[in-house]
Amino acid sequence: MSVAAFDDRDGTIWMDGKYVPWRDAKVHVLTHAMHYGSSVFEGQRAYNGKIFKLEEHTERLFASAEKLGMTIPFTQADINDACNKLLEMSGLEDAYFRPVVWRGSEMMGVAAQKNTIHVAIACWAWPSYFEPEARLKGIRIAISDWKRPDPATAPVTAKAAGLYMICTLSKHKAESEGYDDALMYDYRGQVAEATGANIFFVKDGVIHTPTPDCFLDGITRRTVIDLAKARGYEVIERAIMPEEMEGFEQAFLTGTAAEVTPLSEIGPYSFEVGEITKNLMFDYDKLVRGEL
Repeated sequence: MSVAAFDDRDGTIWMDGKYVPWRDAKVHVLTHAMHYGSSVFEGQRAYNGKIFKLEEHTERLFASAEKLGMTIPFTQADINDACNKLLEMSGLEDAYFRPVVWRGSEMMGVAAQKNTIHVAIACWAWPSYFEPEARLKGIRIAISDWKRPDPATAPVTAKAAGLYMICTLSKHKAESEGYDDALMYDYRGQVAEATGANIFFVKDGVIHTPTPDCFLDGITRRTVIDLAKARGYEVIERAIMPEEMEGFEQAFLTGTAAEVTPLSEIGPYSFEVGEITKNLMFDYDKLVRGEL
């Protein structure tokens, strides 16, 4: 079954305060964001007709824009209202949302102080990021050659478009080798995250996850930590070295798109889809649908 290209779909996109037909939501080829990566975005999901943690995602969108020196010409309430209205207009119960902020095309060059700041929001039906069958048995991920950057070299706490270039490269290589995704180390050689999701490990009933000091402290990550603590699990945030993966029993990813996805392999390391991982996967599924 063919899937329509993202520029050729029915529907509506909110763009700079107006609801425009999907196919008319366009920008110029000389837009600064296209040439210099001056763009930030969010990814959020609606379940059963309600956008999960919408306010937190919008807060992060504004924080990311501020880190890139962009002032969004709308209030957070404006963005939240537009998201909720789009969901209503779409007729969807379950949907994925992509708010994006970018610099326009008044100036072309590294400097862009006079460029207009634009905002758009789109939503569409999007199933699980990973195939449901693969998710239940645990997906396989490779180890990327690329590293998450030093905070002194990039705005690592912003959800900035330019930071995802190495994620695309990593995921493309992993998929070409038969894997589903890739694990990235950080600039120090410590375990960091996957290309679009945070990572957790389990050993002897204790959950371990890397300290997010050079990558995003994901909203789903924080949600799953809260779910784990509610079940009485101990969660330790710390530096994790690659060689430690050999001793972990379980591993899973968390993210708005990935939700809670168990891992069966990371490069040469194997993991079971154990009870703790399953409990958190099912708890998260219940929480986002208002059943927990």
